[in-house]
Amino acid sequence: MSFQSPWMLLGLLVIAAFVGLWLWAERRRARYAVRYTNLDVLATVVSDRSWLRLVPAAILALGLGALVFGLARPHVERTLLREKATVILVVDTSRSMQAKDVEPTRLGAAQEALHTFLDQAPDDLRVGLVVFAGEAQVATPPTDDHELVVTAVTDINEFLVFGGTAIGDALQTAVLLGRQITDLVPAEEGGTAAPAAPADATRTLAQASSCPENAPSPVSILFLSDGAQTRGLLQPLEGAELAREACFPVFTISLGTPEGVIERGPFGGFPGQDSSQLIPVPPDPATLRAIAETTGGEFSEARTADSLEKAYENLGSRLGREPGESEITWLLLAIGGVLVLLAGGVAAFVSPRFP
Repeated sequence: MSFQSPWMLLGLLVIAAFVGLWLWAERRRARYAVRYTNLDVLATVVSDRSWLRLVPAAILALGLGALVFGLARPHVERTLLREKATVILVVDTSRSMQAKDVEPTRLGAAQEALHTFLDQAPDDLRVGLVVFAGEAQVATPPTDDHELVVTAVTDINEFLVFGGTAIGDALQTAVLLGRQITDLVPAEEGGTAAPAAPADATRTLAQASSCPENAPSPVSILFLSDGAQTRGLLQPLEGAELAREACFPVFTISLGTPEGVIERGPFGGFPGQDSSQLIPVPPDPATLRAIAETTGGEFSEARTADSLEKAYENLGSRLGREPGESEITWLLLAIGGVLVLLAGGVAAFVSPRFP
């Protein structure tokens, strides 16, 4: 704890002096009472609970102490929401996300975890959503209207695009979306999707900036996938390099178990057809770990719905936040005022009443 006006704490010495004077006066009154020889009459006017007279004074001293601390403008260290902080959620919606090794399915568990993340997110945190399979789509642009993102997560099946897993392209889309927010790339009027750009042009754009030392990034990317790259223009580490050069840390989560399978019909047909096959769809934690290490983010591995939700809760409590100080003057002044009023009420209740 630190104080903006520490000299105001000298008021505590004044309070201590008054407490000392009050105790001295109490002792003098006790000595005077002993001189009163008619103890039977004295017992009828003095309460047996004489210690209750100390309660109002103690409460009053605490209240005045809280007021003095409040006037000193105290600040406490706490985690604060970073100004204009943005988190871009990137979710794999490929066929492998229908595997049931994570209940109810990998995608269903991801939806529940995303809802938990959004419920706990600060109101001022801007959140965007990118979904991808064989190609990447912007479901919602970064916004502080979390209900809009919740609706997109609930209806995420509408964004299902079968045909592979384009991890590198999904990272590119998230980086371009983050650059729109940081005013490095102007957003198209009336548009919500990130503009498409050739890989060479995007790489040149990323190289135009350098990360300030010890400066927190205004944009963080939370990337969830369950499989290896099978499609796309950019390789995963090429997309990670774009995020690194843009100073956007990528926090990756690998979802699923090595035993995960999906059903595929003959000749690549639809599930439920005759002679269906079970196709193994193990996750690729090595690639996601490399992405996190390249961009300065963190890697998590989730093999159950509970572990996935805990991973989102952990990241949700940190992303978009930074250490800082918060003033608690109003809190101590409120506590002090309540205690002073309480002291007056208790004093009126326990004060001796003569017949």
